[in-house]
Amino acid sequence: MRLLLVEDEITLNQQLTKALTAQGYAVDSSTDGEDGLFNALEIDYDIAVIDIGLPKIDGLELVSRIRQDKTFPILLLTARDHWQDKVAGLNAGADDYLAKPFQAEELFARLKALIRRSSGQSNPVLVFANLTIDTSLSLVYLDNEPVSLTAFEYKVLEYFVRNPNKLISKTELTEHLYQQDFDRDSNVIEVFVKRLRQKISPQQSDFFIQTIRGQGYRFNGQQ
Repeated sequence: MRLLLVEDEITLNQQLTKALTAQGYAVDSSTDGEDGLFNALEIDYDIAVIDIGLPKIDGLELVSRIRQDKTFPILLLTARDHWQDKVAGLNAGADDYLAKPFQAEELFARLKALIRRSSGQSNPVLVFANLTIDTSLSLVYLDNEPVSLTAFEYKVLEYFVRNPNKLISKTELTEHLYQQDFDRDSNVIEVFVKRLRQKISPQQSDFFIQTIRGQGYRFNGQQ
């Protein structure tokens, strides 16, 4: 999942970038509202974390301007623990808020919940035929037996199951799973998809992940 982080406190920005990357997000970070707005309008994000107190363009205005063009979920970070500020953030277009200081685990849980809701999947446990994905615990089961996936294999699978029946190009997968400086011409996506197929559908390799020649992939969303 590709995530935009806009936080002007350098230490916190670095800490959150590291923690979110460890959670499997491809993080683009900005330290002011102007740069954050540029990224938000130029890149197709899955979710954003935005601090209210930003230089150049404050967080509330940033959210409002993003909402003119983009619909991805936004979580606001605020040091202003007053209900008026929370209401202002929600009215500007944010989907949730988190008051500082906060525990990283709560941030992770809120982000997962927002992503589930944005994809129309309120239940963290997703079932497709004999394949079960627990997105809250990042666990996968095939015929009720655990499937051992690498962190990146799971990221690829989760993006597919968040977008069932949608045609997804290699470029789109790359943009949502990697940092900005990743080599977009790499064939590594094909390698991971092949390995993933072998693990989640060993009897029929293309049962879940179907190749659309010359266009990309489609995940079989039959449940």
